Amino acid sequence: MDAVNSDSMSLDSFKNMVEENIEQLVLSKMASKIDKPVMSIAREVLMGGGKRYRPMLSILAYSASGGSDVGECMDLALSAELIHTATLVHDDVYDQSKMRRGKPTIHSSYGMAHAIITGDYLFSLGFELGAKYEERIVGQVRESCAGIASGEILQFHHINDLSTSPEDYYEIIDGKTARPFASGCSSAAMVASAAEEKIQALWGYGMELGRAFQLVDDLLDLIGDETIGKPRGTDVHEGKMTLPIIYALTMLHGPERSQLRDVLRNFSNDRLSELCDLLERAGSFEYSKILISNHVQRSLDFLEPLHDSEAKELLKEIAMISKSRTA
Repeated sequence: MDAVNSDSMSLDSFKNMVEENIEQLVLSKMASKIDKPVMSIAREVLMGGGKRYRPMLSILAYSASGGSDVGECMDLALSAELIHTATLVHDDVYDQSKMRRGKPTIHSSYGMAHAIITGDYLFSLGFELGAKYEERIVGQVRESCAGIASGEILQFHHINDLSTSPEDYYEIIDGKTARPFASGCSSAAMVASAAEEKIQALWGYGMELGRAFQLVDDLLDLIGDETIGKPRGTDVHEGKMTLPIIYALTMLHGPERSQLRDVLRNFSNDRLSELCDLLERAGSFEYSKILISNHVQRSLDFLEPLHDSEAKELLKEIAMISKSRTA
């Protein structure tokens, strides 16, 4: 990927930078006889929008830890986005989701086999880009992929499991979301040849931010709107045990707990308001918001060892955006 000038620093400028480099990558693969058949499908989801936080975090972490040429970490940033996109394609297959970001999913348009192959291709391409770096970084990329896979398996084990504990939940989201965030941030600091203190600080920042992000997504599944890219209550339909539900099962007793169990076991769209009323009475929404706030604050605390810079401020801004999404 081409080196990119980072003089003008804003989240929009970094997102545009990522979009341009993704487009360059897609065009280069479309020009290849080997890649074109599968990239012609993969590009639909790869260029179908998204927040691009993962690649932006890598670029910002690189800059905040002393890196001077963001082109040096661009392949690492794109690797994070490709691997994330691969998981989305496979998730849609597992969950039988019809829509992703307002558009038909790959398996809805092309069938299950094409979707699985497309996800595999994106994984291999993402790992290829990540494998261009030193052995320690390659190891982080591999562990991140393994963590995502293990998190998915653990989530399957707890589908419709009303005995799921908060510890189970955090083990799942750490694998699926938090460790990939942490890996991307800390690996970027390694590319910048940062001191170990900064590498570990960015790992901690990524872990806490990733936890906050997943808590926010799980909360918005219940109280958000359709702009989040999927219908409200999708996680409940799929039997996923998210923290608001786990907390309510712990806090409610007697008839209310029995009612909650019945709603979860016999869920339909017309029972979403009933579910939300029970979660409200249990204090689940407020509890989730407190946890989100705590994780965001911890992520900000982890940034303290980094020198003041525009990139550091943008890392803080991303953390605060995650918190404001539930305001």
